[in-house]
Amino acid sequence: MDENTNLLKNFIQRIIEEDISAGKNSGRVVTRFPPEPNGYLHIGHAKSICLNFGLARQYGGVTHLRFDDTNPEKEEVEYIESIKTDVKWLGFDWGDKMFFASDYFDKLYEYALVLIKKGLAYVDTLDAEKTREYRGTLTEPGKESPDRNRTVDENLELFEKMRNGDFKEGDCVLRAKIDMASPNLNMRDPVIYRIKFAHHHRTGDKWCIYPMYDYAHALSDAIEGITHSICTLEFEDHRPLYDWVVREADAPCRPQQIEFARLNLTYVVMSKRKLLRLVKEGYVSGWDDPRMPTISGLRRRGYTPEAIREFAARIGVAKADSTVDYALLEYCLREDLNRNADRRMVVLDPLKVIIRNYPENKTEWLDGENNPEQPDGGGSRKIPFSREIFIEREDFMIDPPKKYFRLSPGNEIRLKHAYYVKCVDYKTDGSGNVTEVICEYDPKSRGGWSEDGRKVKGTSHWVSAADAVECEVRLYSTLFIKPDPEEGGEFVHNINPSSLQIIEKALAEPSLAEARPGMRFQFLRQGYFCPDSLDSRDGRLVFNRTVTLKDTWGKISSRN
Repeated sequence: MDENTNLLKNFIQRIIEEDISAGKNSGRVVTRFPPEPNGYLHIGHAKSICLNFGLARQYGGVTHLRFDDTNPEKEEVEYIESIKTDVKWLGFDWGDKMFFASDYFDKLYEYALVLIKKGLAYVDTLDAEKTREYRGTLTEPGKESPDRNRTVDENLELFEKMRNGDFKEGDCVLRAKIDMASPNLNMRDPVIYRIKFAHHHRTGDKWCIYPMYDYAHALSDAIEGITHSICTLEFEDHRPLYDWVVREADAPCRPQQIEFARLNLTYVVMSKRKLLRLVKEGYVSGWDDPRMPTISGLRRRGYTPEAIREFAARIGVAKADSTVDYALLEYCLREDLNRNADRRMVVLDPLKVIIRNYPENKTEWLDGENNPEQPDGGGSRKIPFSREIFIEREDFMIDPPKKYFRLSPGNEIRLKHAYYVKCVDYKTDGSGNVTEVICEYDPKSRGGWSEDGRKVKGTSHWVSAADAVECEVRLYSTLFIKPDPEEGGEFVHNINPSSLQIIEKALAEPSLAEARPGMRFQFLRQGYFCPDSLDSRDGRLVFNRTVTLKDTWGKISSRN
């Protein structure tokens, strides 16, 4: 490998390759994705999934899916199942390596006993307020609890009573005995077990004490033989505690914690607490609302796993926090959909057009290519054409401005896949609104190209009035009106009131009657759409706009 090739690798890849070259961990690479089952995964988790599974795949290793289920009050089986679905949908498989922190509750308890017997953990009865007071500040050291110097036997007895349920919640906790004067607040005798009388989804009521995250996470990694424990940057200050727990508990191996910058995205909040608030307070319809940054929401909106994986690859892995423009995610999506989505014609705001020189009661079936980006146009479909059609209302103006190339009195346009038509008249209602456009067509321009070689500047999509399929179309945009939803303090105050617009009676070409969830289409001039996975069923057609055709990121990139 030359020097330039090595520079293209991210810092985690370089660490792993150095470890392999040095024979560390016998050359093994074992990573893990350890979500808490207290909510749905979002686009930030997708970056971590792609990183952990991708690194293991690259270096011939394995990735564990481990649920950190140490807080039973906030965890639900629904979240576990959704996480499994999301990981698989993104294209990754954990095989037989699915674990739960609760699998290790007995072992974690035994490790706590090891710490107590070594004089490195004690039962503390300070209340929450006193604990905060004794902890100190960033500039002042903490104070030792009066219980810090209990004997080993006292601590063993009290910890057993905690396990047996002899104390109430809040009466006492088990703390690691490290250093109350440490400049790192995480090392000032952190709590490693607390009392919680809560039913656990896997262990039932066996336990009334539960391990804290920093303790359980480090030892779960060690128990599973994780070699590279990759986490986001906010855990950098927790690394000394991670290493201390693994070392002092005499765990079977010493995983290496490596931190990388989490994903920050414009127009998006990714705090689970805030996402839960959006759901609970009815700002969105649920975790899978297509405006949510959750993987299930993106999937329902029509995002593809390929686009998300490409996005994760493009943003890369860094040590410094930064914010990524949402336009880059949309760019990756458009590139994928442009290659793979079939084209269809749908009219969102219908205006009737009567072609007066076209035979009445005649239907002509024209050929339309499915996707010009595919070999041979991706095949073709049949499109019915008749005397009465619908075009977009915005495609006709009585008195158009300069450089308006759509239909207007005396102007000729091309109907996509069909014929040239010229406006010869129109009708209005009592308010002056156009209700009908009268046109004549050129029979020698079938396919949209004139035999005499004349060209027109405007092209419109259309649907046959007699054969059109009625559908509901949902137009989505960003959930927040500001790039930083936190601007001004209260993020819900920046919710976009126009993030969802519903068109109840759009008209589609008849081939879309066969559209099913999971399929994706480009509606000509309208954007990319997919059938809604929940509401498009039983004969009802509902389409979600995945993304517009506008390529903002491409324009930004070309200027830089």
